[in-house]
Amino acid sequence: MDSDVQFEISQRPDFGLISVQLEQGQKIFAEPSAMAAMDPTITLKAGLKGGIRKTIGRALGGESMVINTFTADRGPGEVIFAPGAPGDAVHYHLDMNTLMVQRGAFVAHTDGVELTGKWQGAKGFFSGKGLVLLQASGTGDLFFNSYGAILEMDVRGEYIVDTGYVVAFENTLNYKVDVLPGLKTGGKLKSFFFGGEGLVARFSGQGKIWVQTRAVNSFLTWVYPFRPAPKNSN
Repeated sequence: MDSDVQFEISQRPDFGLISVQLEQGQKIFAEPSAMAAMDPTITLKAGLKGGIRKTIGRALGGESMVINTFTADRGPGEVIFAPGAPGDAVHYHLDMNTLMVQRGAFVAHTDGVELTGKWQGAKGFFSGKGLVLLQASGTGDLFFNSYGAILEMDVRGEYIVDTGYVVAFENTLNYKVDVLPGLKTGGKLKSFFFGGEGLVARFSGQGKIWVQTRAVNSFLTWVYPFRPAPKNSN
């Protein structure tokens, strides 16, 4: 597996933990609050990255406008990242290509990777989270996470995934968002505007897609009947 940095992903698939080894002078950029621990040889600096357009694009894609930069400027050292969601973490090496990533899934990337939001219109309505996906491009390492474990699929032809379970996919794949067959017209409208239930992404072409084994909306639906009942004030 190609990589610009040495790394290890442990505690998979429930609580993925990303440990990155930086050589003298190397940098890695991460979402604020992702850092769990680091060596004292690492310097942390917070700020904007990539200009105002890419900064706003990241915000529209569900990420923070601020990016934390970790630099091994006092010797080699380790940075450990702990994603917010309980679930898996994945490494992907970009080589002058592009990866589309679900909103909120970004954890960290190395030099050479550009991260911004990509307006997808109705095609971007994944999990009821909005119409903008994250777009990672360039050459370098990208780390992203999910809620639940992650399955890597090789698509050759066509493949259908519920939009609530799509984590990332290579842009060599074409796709469109559709409604599951059998839903009534009223059900289609309700599904579209209230959480994405019943929406699927129909992928075609050749490339990789990453699918998570759990979805937040499905979990909330399952746990809702067990919520504490409000006490009667009378």
